[in-house]
Amino acid sequence: MRAVLTNPVPQGRLKITQDTVLGDSHLSSRDQVALLGFQHTLQRILINPVQQERRIYMFKLVDFPVVFSLLSLLVMWVAARLAASVPNREKYLEGVRDNYGVVFGATLTLLGLIIGFTFSMAVGRFDQRKSLEEEEANAIGTEYVRADLLPAPDAEKVRGLLRDYLNLRIRFYNTPNLGTAALGQLDTSTAQLQARLWPAVTVPASVQPTPLTTLAVSGMNDVLNSQGYTEAAWKNRIPAAAWALMLVIAIFCNLLSGYGAHKTHALLLLVVPLLVSISFLLIGDIDSPRGGLIRVKSENLTSLAQSLQNS
Repeated sequence: MRAVLTNPVPQGRLKITQDTVLGDSHLSSRDQVALLGFQHTLQRILINPVQQERRIYMFKLVDFPVVFSLLSLLVMWVAARLAASVPNREKYLEGVRDNYGVVFGATLTLLGLIIGFTFSMAVGRFDQRKSLEEEEANAIGTEYVRADLLPAPDAEKVRGLLRDYLNLRIRFYNTPNLGTAALGQLDTSTAQLQARLWPAVTVPASVQPTPLTTLAVSGMNDVLNSQGYTEAAWKNRIPAAAWALMLVIAIFCNLLSGYGAHKTHALLLLVVPLLVSISFLLIGDIDSPRGGLIRVKSENLTSLAQSLQNS
Protein backbone atom coordinates (compact mmCIF):
# COMPACT_ATOMS: atom_id res chain seq x y z
CA MET A 1 0.00 0.00 0.00
CA ARG A 2 1.35 3.41 -0.94
CA ALA A 3 0.78 6.32 1.42
CA VAL A 4 0.82 9.97 0.42
CA LEU A 5 2.11 12.55 2.90
CA THR A 6 0.03 15.69 2.48
CA ASN A 7 1.32 17.61 5.53
CA PRO A 8 4.64 17.91 7.36
CA VAL A 9 5.58 14.89 9.41
CA PRO A 10 5.92 16.90 12.68
CA GLN A 11 2.22 17.59 12.69
CA GLY A 12 1.58 13.86 12.71
CA ARG A 13 -1.06 13.79 9.97
CA LEU A 14 -0.80 10.87 7.52
CA LYS A 15 -3.51 10.91 4.88
CA ILE A 16 -4.24 7.94 2.66
CA THR A 17 -6.10 9.14 -0.38
CA GLN A 18 -8.99 7.21 -1.87
CA ASP A 19 -7.30 6.90 -5.26
CA THR A 20 -4.20 5.43 -3.66
CA VAL A 21 -6.14 2.83 -1.70
CA LEU A 22 -8.42 1.79 -4.55
CA GLY A 23 -5.48 1.65 -6.93
CA ASP A 24 -3.49 -0.80 -4.81
CA SER A 25 -3.76 -4.24 -6.39
CA HIS A 26 -2.42 -5.96 -3.26
CA LEU A 27 -5.62 -5.20 -1.34
CA SER A 28 -8.91 -6.97 -1.84
CA SER A 29 -12.07 -4.94 -2.34
CA ARG A 30 -13.16 -5.76 1.19
CA ASP A 31 -9.85 -4.60 2.63
CA GLN A 32 -10.01 -1.41 0.58
CA VAL A 33 -13.48 -0.56 1.91
CA ALA A 34 -12.38 -1.33 5.46
CA LEU A 35 -9.28 0.83 5.10
CA LEU A 36 -11.28 3.76 3.74
CA GLY A 37 -13.74 3.41 6.58
CA PHE A 38 -10.88 3.43 9.07
CA GLN A 39 -9.48 6.54 7.39
CA HIS A 40 -12.77 8.45 7.69
CA THR A 41 -13.21 7.33 11.30
CA LEU A 42 -9.68 8.39 12.18
CA GLN A 43 -10.17 11.81 10.63
CA ARG A 44 -13.46 12.30 12.46
CA ILE A 45 -12.10 11.23 15.87
CA LEU A 46 -8.58 12.66 15.79
CA ILE A 47 -8.13 15.30 13.12
CA ASN A 48 -11.41 17.18 13.03
CA PRO A 49 -11.68 17.73 16.83
CA VAL A 50 -8.13 19.04 16.89
CA GLN A 51 -8.84 21.50 14.10
CA GLN A 52 -12.01 22.67 15.80
CA GLU A 53 -10.34 22.95 19.18
CA ARG A 54 -7.62 25.19 17.75
CA ARG A 55 -10.21 27.71 16.60
CA ILE A 56 -12.88 27.58 19.30
CA TYR A 57 -12.09 28.99 22.75
CA MET A 58 -14.81 28.40 25.30
CA PHE A 59 -14.79 30.74 28.24
CA LYS A 60 -15.12 28.95 31.53
CA LEU A 61 -15.67 30.43 34.91
CA VAL A 62 -12.26 29.26 36.13
CA ASP A 63 -10.64 31.26 33.33
CA PHE A 64 -11.50 34.36 35.38
CA PRO A 65 -9.98 33.64 38.83
CA VAL A 66 -11.15 36.88 40.46
CA VAL A 67 -14.78 36.35 39.45
CA PHE A 68 -14.66 32.70 40.47
CA SER A 69 -13.18 33.46 43.89
CA LEU A 70 -15.74 36.20 44.59
CA LEU A 71 -18.62 33.93 43.62
CA SER A 72 -17.25 31.10 45.75
CA LEU A 73 -16.83 33.51 48.66
CA LEU A 74 -20.47 34.56 48.36
CA VAL A 75 -21.75 30.98 48.08
CA MET A 76 -19.72 29.72 51.05
CA TRP A 77 -20.67 32.69 53.25
CA VAL A 78 -24.36 32.22 52.43
CA ALA A 79 -24.05 28.52 53.27
CA ALA A 80 -22.52 29.36 56.64
CA ARG A 81 -25.22 31.94 57.37
CA LEU A 82 -28.01 29.54 56.45
CA ALA A 83 -26.59 26.82 58.68
CA ALA A 84 -26.19 29.30 61.55
CA SER A 85 -29.83 30.35 61.22
CA VAL A 86 -31.18 26.82 61.80
CA PRO A 87 -33.50 27.01 64.85
CA ASN A 88 -32.78 24.92 67.96
CA ARG A 89 -29.39 23.82 66.65
CA GLU A 90 -27.82 24.20 70.11
CA LYS A 91 -30.34 21.70 71.41
CA TYR A 92 -29.44 19.20 68.71
CA LEU A 93 -25.73 19.56 69.46
CA GLU A 94 -26.07 18.85 73.21
CA GLY A 95 -24.04 15.80 74.11
CA VAL A 96 -22.48 15.42 70.64
CA ARG A 97 -20.39 18.57 70.61
CA ASP A 98 -17.12 16.61 70.89
CA ASN A 99 -18.02 14.25 68.07
CA TYR A 100 -19.17 17.20 65.99
CA GLY A 101 -15.79 18.85 66.50
CA VAL A 102 -14.02 15.71 65.27
CA VAL A 103 -16.16 15.59 62.12
CA PHE A 104 -15.67 19.30 61.49
CA GLY A 105 -11.91 19.05 61.95
CA ALA A 106 -11.67 16.02 59.65
CA THR A 107 -13.65 17.85 56.97
CA LEU A 108 -11.40 20.89 57.19
CA THR A 109 -8.34 18.64 56.99
CA LEU A 110 -9.70 16.95 53.88
CA LEU A 111 -10.38 20.34 52.29
CA GLY A 112 -6.86 21.51 53.11
CA LEU A 113 -5.31 18.38 51.58
CA ILE A 114 -7.32 18.72 48.38
CA ILE A 115 -6.44 22.40 48.10
CA GLY A 116 -2.77 21.55 48.62
CA PHE A 117 -2.77 18.82 45.98
CA THR A 118 -4.61 21.06 43.52
CA PHE A 119 -2.15 23.88 44.15
CA SER A 120 0.69 21.46 43.41
CA MET A 121 -1.01 20.49 40.12
CA ALA A 122 -1.36 24.15 39.12
CA VAL A 123 2.29 24.92 39.92
CA GLY A 124 3.47 21.90 37.94
CA ARG A 125 1.47 22.96 34.91
CA PHE A 126 2.76 26.53 35.20
CA ASP A 127 6.37 25.33 35.35
CA GLN A 128 5.77 23.14 32.31
CA ARG A 129 4.41 26.05 30.28
CA LYS A 130 7.38 28.17 31.33
CA SER A 131 9.89 25.48 30.33
CA LEU A 132 8.21 24.96 26.96
CA GLU A 133 8.45 28.68 26.20
CA GLU A 134 12.19 28.44 26.70
CA GLU A 135 12.43 25.30 24.57
CA GLU A 136 10.42 26.94 21.80
CA ALA A 137 12.76 29.93 21.75
CA ASN A 138 15.79 27.63 21.65
CA ALA A 139 14.29 25.63 18.76
CA ILE A 140 13.60 28.73 16.67
CA GLY A 141 17.02 30.20 17.40
CA THR A 142 18.78 26.95 16.52
CA GLU A 143 16.90 26.59 13.24
CA TYR A 144 17.67 30.21 12.38
CA VAL A 145 21.37 29.38 12.63
CA ARG A 146 21.00 26.07 10.78
CA ALA A 147 19.45 27.88 7.85
CA ASP A 148 23.02 28.62 6.77
CA LEU A 149 23.31 24.92 5.86
CA LEU A 150 20.86 25.45 3.00
CA PRO A 151 21.64 27.19 -0.31
CA ALA A 152 21.84 30.97 0.03
CA PRO A 153 18.44 31.87 -1.56
CA ASP A 154 16.64 29.19 0.45
CA ALA A 155 18.45 30.17 3.63
CA GLU A 156 17.33 33.79 3.35
CA LYS A 157 13.76 32.66 2.72
CA VAL A 158 13.78 30.42 5.79
CA ARG A 159 15.16 33.21 7.97
CA GLY A 160 12.42 35.57 6.87
CA LEU A 161 9.73 33.00 7.58
CA LEU A 162 11.23 32.24 10.99
CA ARG A 163 11.21 35.94 11.91
CA ASP A 164 7.52 36.16 11.01
CA TYR A 165 6.84 32.94 12.89
CA LEU A 166 8.65 34.27 15.95
CA ASN A 167 6.46 37.37 16.00
CA LEU A 168 3.35 35.16 15.87
CA ARG A 169 4.58 33.10 18.80
CA ILE A 170 5.21 36.24 20.86
CA ARG A 171 1.67 37.41 20.08
CA PHE A 172 0.38 34.01 21.23
CA TYR A 173 1.81 34.56 24.70
CA ASN A 174 0.71 38.20 24.96
CA THR A 175 -2.89 37.85 23.74
CA PRO A 176 -5.34 38.36 26.65
CA ASN A 177 -8.09 35.96 27.64
CA LEU A 178 -10.82 38.07 26.09
CA GLY A 179 -9.19 38.16 22.68
CA THR A 180 -11.18 35.27 21.20
CA ALA A 181 -11.21 36.67 17.67
CA ALA A 182 -7.53 37.56 17.89
CA LEU A 183 -6.66 34.04 19.05
CA GLY A 184 -8.62 32.47 16.22
CA GLN A 185 -6.90 34.67 13.66
CA LEU A 186 -3.55 33.95 15.31
CA ASP A 187 -4.10 30.20 15.08
CA THR A 188 -4.99 30.49 11.41
CA SER A 189 -1.93 32.60 10.63
CA THR A 190 0.31 30.19 12.56
CA ALA A 191 -1.02 27.16 10.70
CA GLN A 192 -0.58 28.89 7.35
CA LEU A 193 2.98 29.91 8.16
CA GLN A 194 3.83 26.42 9.37
CA ALA A 195 2.62 25.06 6.04
CA ARG A 196 5.20 27.32 4.37
CA LEU A 197 8.04 26.62 6.78
CA TRP A 198 8.21 22.88 6.27
CA PRO A 199 8.57 22.84 2.45
CA ALA A 200 10.99 25.78 2.71
CA VAL A 201 13.57 23.36 4.14
CA THR A 202 12.44 19.99 2.75
CA VAL A 203 12.40 21.04 -0.91
CA PRO A 204 16.05 22.25 -1.06
CA ALA A 205 17.10 19.36 1.19
CA SER A 206 15.55 16.85 -1.22
CA VAL A 207 17.29 18.50 -4.18
CA GLN A 208 20.70 18.31 -2.49
CA PRO A 209 20.41 15.62 0.22
CA THR A 210 23.41 15.86 2.52
CA PRO A 211 23.94 15.31 6.25
CA LEU A 212 24.13 19.09 6.71
CA THR A 213 20.77 19.78 5.07
CA THR A 214 19.32 16.99 7.19
CA LEU A 215 20.24 19.03 10.25
CA ALA A 216 18.18 21.93 8.88
CA VAL A 217 15.20 19.63 8.36
CA SER A 218 15.59 18.21 11.87
CA GLY A 219 15.73 21.72 13.31
CA MET A 220 12.52 22.72 11.54
CA ASN A 221 10.92 19.56 12.88
CA ASP A 222 11.80 20.71 16.41
CA VAL A 223 10.33 24.16 15.72
CA LEU A 224 6.99 22.76 14.63
CA ASN A 225 6.90 20.16 17.41
CA SER A 226 7.66 22.73 20.10
CA GLN A 227 4.58 24.73 19.09
CA GLY A 228 2.42 21.63 19.41
CA TYR A 229 3.85 20.82 22.83
CA THR A 230 3.23 24.38 24.00
CA GLU A 231 -0.36 24.38 22.82
CA ALA A 232 -1.01 21.04 24.51
CA ALA A 233 0.48 22.32 27.77
CA TRP A 234 -1.71 25.44 27.69
CA LYS A 235 -4.78 23.26 27.32
CA ASN A 236 -3.69 20.96 30.15
CA ARG A 237 -5.71 22.56 32.94
CA ILE A 238 -6.95 21.39 36.31
CA PRO A 239 -9.98 19.17 35.60
CA ALA A 240 -13.41 20.63 36.20
CA ALA A 241 -14.20 17.67 38.44
CA ALA A 242 -11.39 18.71 40.80
CA TRP A 243 -12.79 22.25 41.02
CA ALA A 244 -16.29 20.89 41.65
CA LEU A 245 -15.02 18.56 44.38
CA MET A 246 -13.17 21.36 46.14
CA LEU A 247 -16.19 23.65 45.96
CA VAL A 248 -18.56 21.01 47.32
CA ILE A 249 -16.29 20.14 50.23
CA ALA A 250 -15.76 23.86 50.94
CA ILE A 251 -19.51 24.47 51.03
CA PHE A 252 -19.96 21.49 53.33
CA CYS A 253 -17.24 22.82 55.64
CA ASN A 254 -18.98 26.18 55.84
CA LEU A 255 -22.29 24.48 56.59
CA LEU A 256 -20.64 22.67 59.50
CA SER A 257 -18.94 25.89 60.60
CA GLY A 258 -22.18 27.83 60.70
CA TYR A 259 -24.18 25.03 62.28
CA GLY A 260 -21.67 24.51 65.09
CA ALA A 261 -21.09 28.19 65.87
CA HIS A 262 -21.98 29.16 69.45
CA LYS A 263 -22.97 32.66 68.41
CA THR A 264 -24.10 33.90 65.05
CA HIS A 265 -21.61 36.60 64.08
CA ALA A 266 -21.41 37.64 60.43
CA LEU A 267 -17.71 38.54 60.52
CA LEU A 268 -16.66 35.31 62.23
CA LEU A 269 -18.61 33.28 59.71
CA LEU A 270 -16.72 35.12 56.98
CA VAL A 271 -13.27 33.86 58.04
CA VAL A 272 -13.39 30.35 56.54
CA PRO A 273 -15.06 31.44 53.26
CA LEU A 274 -12.50 34.24 52.87
CA LEU A 275 -9.50 31.98 53.39
CA VAL A 276 -10.82 29.29 51.06
CA SER A 277 -11.73 31.81 48.35
CA ILE A 278 -8.22 33.29 48.52
CA SER A 279 -6.84 29.78 47.99
CA PHE A 280 -9.15 29.35 45.00
CA LEU A 281 -7.95 32.69 43.64
CA LEU A 282 -4.30 31.69 43.86
CA ILE A 283 -4.86 28.26 42.30
CA GLY A 284 -7.04 29.61 39.51
CA ASP A 285 -4.62 32.45 38.78
CA ILE A 286 -1.68 30.08 38.38
CA ASP A 287 -3.70 27.54 36.40
CA SER A 288 -5.20 30.04 33.94
CA PRO A 289 -2.66 30.77 31.16
CA ARG A 290 -4.35 34.00 30.05
CA GLY A 291 -6.91 35.02 32.67
CA GLY A 292 -4.72 35.53 35.72
CA LEU A 293 -2.08 37.95 36.88
CA ILE A 294 0.52 35.18 37.18
CA ARG A 295 1.21 34.35 33.54
CA VAL A 296 3.98 32.87 31.45
CA LYS A 297 5.61 35.76 29.61
CA SER A 298 7.43 35.51 26.32
CA GLU A 299 10.74 36.56 27.84
CA ASN A 300 12.95 34.16 25.89
CA LEU A 301 11.07 34.64 22.63
CA THR A 302 11.21 38.42 22.98
CA SER A 303 14.92 38.30 23.77
CA LEU A 304 15.47 36.12 20.71
CA ALA A 305 13.53 38.56 18.51
CA GLN A 306 15.65 41.45 19.75
CA SER A 307 18.89 39.56 19.13
CA LEU A 308 17.79 38.70 15.58
CA GLN A 309 16.99 42.35 14.87
CA ASN A 310 20.40 43.43 16.10
CA SER A 311 22.25 40.75 14.10
